Amino acid sequence: MTRGLAADLAFSRAAGAPLVDGNAVRLLTDAAENYAAWLAAIAGAERFVHFESYIIHDDRAGALFADALSERARAGVRVRVIYDWLGAVGATPAAFWYPLEDAGVEVRAFNRPVAWRPLAWLSRDHRKMLAVDGRVAYVSGLCVGDAWVGSATVAPWRDTGVEIAGPAVADVHGEFAEIWAAIGAPLPAEERPRRDGLERRGDVALRVIGSRPSAASMMRLDTLVAGLARERLWITDAYFVGVPGHVQALTAAAADRVDVRLLVPGGSDLPLVRSFSRAGYRGLLEGGVRVFEWNGPMLHAKTAVADGLWARVGSTNLNLQSWLGNWELDVAVEDATFGAAMERMFDADLGNATEVVLPARRRKGAEVAAAGFSVPSHVGLLPGVAAAPTPRLARWRRRPRGGGGPGRAAAGALRFGNTVSAALTATRALGAAEAPTLVVGGTTLVGLGALAAWQPALLAYPFAVAAMWLGITLIGAAVRMQRPTAQRPPGDDAPHG
Repeated sequence: MTRGLAADLAFSRAAGAPLVDGNAVRLLTDAAENYAAWLAAIAGAERFVHFESYIIHDDRAGALFADALSERARAGVRVRVIYDWLGAVGATPAAFWYPLEDAGVEVRAFNRPVAWRPLAWLSRDHRKMLAVDGRVAYVSGLCVGDAWVGSATVAPWRDTGVEIAGPAVADVHGEFAEIWAAIGAPLPAEERPRRDGLERRGDVALRVIGSRPSAASMMRLDTLVAGLARERLWITDAYFVGVPGHVQALTAAAADRVDVRLLVPGGSDLPLVRSFSRAGYRGLLEGGVRVFEWNGPMLHAKTAVADGLWARVGSTNLNLQSWLGNWELDVAVEDATFGAAMERMFDADLGNATEVVLPARRRKGAEVAAAGFSVPSHVGLLPGVAAAPTPRLARWRRRPRGGGGPGRAAAGALRFGNTVSAALTATRALGAAEAPTLVVGGTTLVGLGALAAWQPALLAYPFAVAAMWLGITLIGAAVRMQRPTAQRPPGDDAPHG
């Protein structure tokens, strides 16, 4: 990985974000470090606070942040909060926001459903960021909730974030400002700091990458990094659902003797997506990619590090919902010191992970350790992807509810479609691990066929209603397009309250 002119242009074009120098960056692990830093930054706010989170749970952690934000608003600081409407369903009742609004916090919900845009709700604001006074900013994979904190009996969710100080803080504020304006009135100019108005705080160069639906900026960047890595590419992802182009880039790198590793959850807050994720293991393993499963309650981080020189931390998962359907926010850092810290973190995480291998490639822990990396001694095998049980695995059944289900469900559905398509078109070989997916698909189709033969009206009436609704929606959209005042960005619903 090099920072030559050609590579820099390729990264800028793929990410759609410039490289900003002069920053200080700190790697933050889990809620213990992230939440403490966020709360300290909020407490020190003097002018404005911009806070955006896919979900802010109505629990102890959520109450802690609600109190901190309300206190600053009562002190005269302009506090603005964005949450995702769908993410809040079942996690945050409307009453949670009333005390914040009474204290002076301005709260907006992203993309409430409306009848004339029946599928717009599929596009979610999945970002997690905090920016304060143009002084400091945080970008991470963490929502706000007790699951990330853990308890005396359940380990906290594993997650990662970064703290930024320097000119790039302006870019984080700018990303917040764009979504804020997409929901309602824009931010005032004094809450949009400029890069050239912020002092240098270090020597780290980074990109603040704000992804938008259908832009595929992170998909292009992730694939580009896989193509440029020379020695190592270590990836952690919470909801990996392999897309052929990206999987091909990973296996091509592995075939070129790049040490490609993928760390994913062993247990998930959405077991169905976990099944679809596991269905893609075989192609990765046969292509030389090493796959590891986390042994704790949940691995929620979305990070990557290549050759110890390039690293990414943020909200984007490696699936089509994140790449093409959501608003996401990530930071890509080009710095050897930060890259080395990311590699140490990844290597430490492998100490609490199980490697998954094909039966023919089963290796003892000592043989793997000879390569110079720490790897757990127990190994899971395909087919069946059996992982050696540990005490923490037994706690997965008591896992608290977490965030992000709808987007991951969409990603799982896409993986399901890929598997069924491959079975029908014979475009690739399917492994035994994918058999359950085909059984579910086949059983569902047989059931629908039997229902249609027995009671056709049960399917015909819903189809008729859906067709008329969509038809009226399209006609209405055409009418609104004739009105100049109707030109508003996606997510243009009224603010919360």
